[in-house]
Amino acid sequence: MNNLILIIIGMAAVTYIPRLLPFFLLSNKQIPKRVDAFLKCIPVAAIGALIIPGVFSATPDMPMAAASGMAFTIIIGLWRGGIIIPVLGSVAVTYLVLFFTA
Repeated sequence: MNNLILIIIGMAAVTYIPRLLPFFLLSNKQIPKRVDAFLKCIPVAAIGALIIPGVFSATPDMPMAAASGMAFTIIIGLWRGGIIIPVLGSVAVTYLVLFFTA
C-alpha cells in the first residue's frame, strides 16, 4: 500500500512540475507574438485530437448523433473558446440525440 501511495505522489509530481516550471520561468518575460499565437491554437488542436477520432467510431449506426456533437463543439469552441465546455457539451448533446432517437 505504501508503494502505491509513493507511485501516485511521484506521478503527480512528474505531471505537475512541467506545468509549474514555465509559470515561474516566464512570469516576468514578454512572450513573442508568434509564440502567443501558437499557444492560442492549442485548445482547438486539443479538441480536434479528443473529439474527431471518436466521432467516426463512437456511433457508427447513428451518424446524426456524432454530427450534432461535433457541430456543438465547433460552434461553442469558436464562440466561447476553452476546452471543458465544448467537450462536455458535445458529450451531452450526443447522448441526448442518442437517447431521444433510440
